Amino acid sequence: MDDLYDCADDAQLLTGMRLARVALGRGDLVVIPTDTVYGVAADAFQPAAVQKLIDAKGRTRQSPPPVLIPGIPTLDALAAAVPDEVRTLVAEFWPGGLTIILPAQPSLSWDLGETHGTVALRMPSNRIALELLSETGPLAVSSANSTGLPAARTAVRAQEMLGDSVSVYLDNGESGELASTIVDATGLLHEDGKLRIVREGVISADAIRQLIGADRCE
Repeated sequence: MDDLYDCADDAQLLTGMRLARVALGRGDLVVIPTDTVYGVAADAFQPAAVQKLIDAKGRTRQSPPPVLIPGIPTLDALAAAVPDEVRTLVAEFWPGGLTIILPAQPSLSWDLGETHGTVALRMPSNRIALELLSETGPLAVSSANSTGLPAARTAVRAQEMLGDSVSVYLDNGESGELASTIVDATGLLHEDGKLRIVREGVISADAIRQLIGADRCE
């Protein structure tokens, strides 16, 4: 397990973060802790790296990975439009376990798979993830597991599933059990359109409906 670094140890944390930045820069994969389950990350702007991520999980391009970002300014840089309801959700739940699907900026030079012009964005609430994101920029991140198996709650479990396909594993102890909640906000950009809850996770559908109004949700 020479490629696994214990983030509770300052020396290993420094080494692991440095090697993670280098690995991501050269197009390799890194497993990182988040505020939900562990994620496997790739540079979002390197198509070959994103394809490595898809291949490592045993997925197809029809299941594009979400993108983790370091802050709200990056939301505006990557999304072509951000409805007021999304601003409200972000103010309440970011950083945290809410992934929001929006139309992507058409000028972006990336290839996340078959996204149909959208991107799923989230700002995580984890100091290690946020520090890494602040240095690397947006990362394509999917749950650190082989498709069909439960999401990894430890770096060791992620390593058991993903093995040598990942260059660096950052171990931050056991994660929570639930993944992020995913909402599709593209409908809000159309007259009488509504937000659709794609997957309920750490943030309840009721909490979302209470915040923006049940009439704005499917």
